[in-house]
Amino acid sequence: MICRGRRSGKAGLLPRAARLAAAVLALATMALCLSTAPASAAGGALLVLDRNFPDPDVVKAGDTYHAFATNADGKNIQHATSTDLVNWSVATADALPAVGSWAVPERSLVWAPEVFDNGAGFTLYYVARDRASDKQCIGVAQAASPDGAFRPVGDGPLVCPAGLGGAIDPSSYTENGHRYLLWKNDGNCCGQDTWLHLQEVTWDGTRTTADPVRLIRQDRSWEGNVIEAPTLVKRAGRYVLFYSADHYGDDRYKTGYAVADSLTGPYTKAAAPLMTTDSFSGTVHGPGGQDVVTGPDGRDLIVFHGWSADRSHRGLYAAGLGWANGYPVVDGSKVIYQAENALLHHAVVRDAAGAWDGRAVGHIDYDDSYVEFSVFTPAPGSHTLTVRFGNGSLTADGSPAASSHRLTVNGTASGEMRYPYTGWDNWQSARATVGLREGWNTIRLSKGALYAELDGIELA
Repeated sequence: MICRGRRSGKAGLLPRAARLAAAVLALATMALCLSTAPASAAGGALLVLDRNFPDPDVVKAGDTYHAFATNADGKNIQHATSTDLVNWSVATADALPAVGSWAVPERSLVWAPEVFDNGAGFTLYYVARDRASDKQCIGVAQAASPDGAFRPVGDGPLVCPAGLGGAIDPSSYTENGHRYLLWKNDGNCCGQDTWLHLQEVTWDGTRTTADPVRLIRQDRSWEGNVIEAPTLVKRAGRYVLFYSADHYGDDRYKTGYAVADSLTGPYTKAAAPLMTTDSFSGTVHGPGGQDVVTGPDGRDLIVFHGWSADRSHRGLYAAGLGWANGYPVVDGSKVIYQAENALLHHAVVRDAAGAWDGRAVGHIDYDDSYVEFSVFTPAPGSHTLTVRFGNGSLTADGSPAASSHRLTVNGTASGEMRYPYTGWDNWQSARATVGLREGWNTIRLSKGALYAELDGIELA
C-alpha cells in the first residue's frame, strides 16, 4: 500500500499451492500471455507477472483467479486473470473506468484495490483523493462480475477520516455472516501514527455499520514510521493479521504479521518480519502489499509485489504459505527461531546484550546439554541453516579457542556446527545445509568442543 505524496501503487505460508515445486519446473515450458515469461526467485517465491502490478488483490470466481492492482498502464485499476496463479493474462480494459464524483479524477492517485463476491455481484474498494479534504480516502464500486467494469457507488467516500490523514489500503474479512473492512489511516502523510483498523460493514460492503476498532500501529524499529496493507485470515483458531511496513519505494519495504485469539485483539506482533529483501537473500526486493489466496490444490499461497532489479516496476510474486501451529511460514523466506523458545535440556536462558529480543541460551556445558528447535518447512529438500552463536571459549593457557555443537536433524546425526572465537555477547553466524521433510522437523544442537551460546537459528 502506499502513502505519501503522489505515488503509483501501494507502498504491505503453507503447504505449497499448485505444488510450487512443480510450478517451478513448469515455468520452463509454460508460455505466458505476456512477452516475458515468469522467473523463479529465492527458493519457492515465483515472479509470475513481470510488469508493474503493485498492491495485488486476488479473488476467485468459478475456476478463474482475478487479480487487481494499483494504477498503471493507463488504467485506474489493473485486472489480470489466471487458472493456476502462475500464468496470467492482463486485461486491456480498465477495471474501474471512472472514480466517484467525490474524488479527484487523477489516475496516479488511484491505489490499492480490494474485490470480493457480495452474493449478488462483486464489490471493489479503491483509494482516491477526496476533493473536500484533499486526503486519500476509500471508495466503493460494484459490477455484475469480476471482469467489470466496476461503477462507483455513493456520493462520497466510504471511509475518510481527514483528521487522521485519510484512509487507504482497504481489505475485506468475513466471519459468521458478518463482513468487515480493514483499513489504514494515512497518518504518515502528516506526521501521525498509522493504525490498522477493523470496521463492520454491510454484506455488500457499501456502508459501515459500526465504529472502527484500532488493532496495531507502527511501534517496532524495523517498521520505520508506517505500517499498512492489512490482510486478515484465520488459521488453526488463530487470527493472523499480515501487514507491510517501512518505505515502499526501496528494499526497506517488508511484510510482518501479528496474531490474536479474538477478532478485535489484542494482537501480538512477531519478533521479526516475515518477508524482507534479506530474508529472500536479495532475490526479491521490498516484498509487500500482500494477499493470501487458496490455490487450485486447496493450499495457501501468499501473493505480493517486489521491485525489479532496475527499480523500474513492482512485479507480482507468489510463494507457498505454510502454517506452524497457526503461525505463517513462507517458502523461500528465511524464518527465525529463537533459542529461548526452543526445548532446552541442561541449558539456561539468560539476558544477553545484542541478542534477538535481548535473550539467549547459555550453559550448554554438559554431555547431555542440548537446544532442540521444532521447525516447519512448506517444502522438502535442502535448506540453509544459519546458527547465530557467541563463543568466548579459552584454552587452558587463556588463548581464544574455537568451539562446536553437535548437529542432529530429525534424530539423525548430521555432523557439527563449528564456531570461531567471537567473545561472549558478540553474536556471529555459522551456516550448514540440511535436508528437511515437508512439515515439522527437529533440529538439535548439543554440546560439542568447549563452549558456545545460542541466540537462535534461521532457516531458508
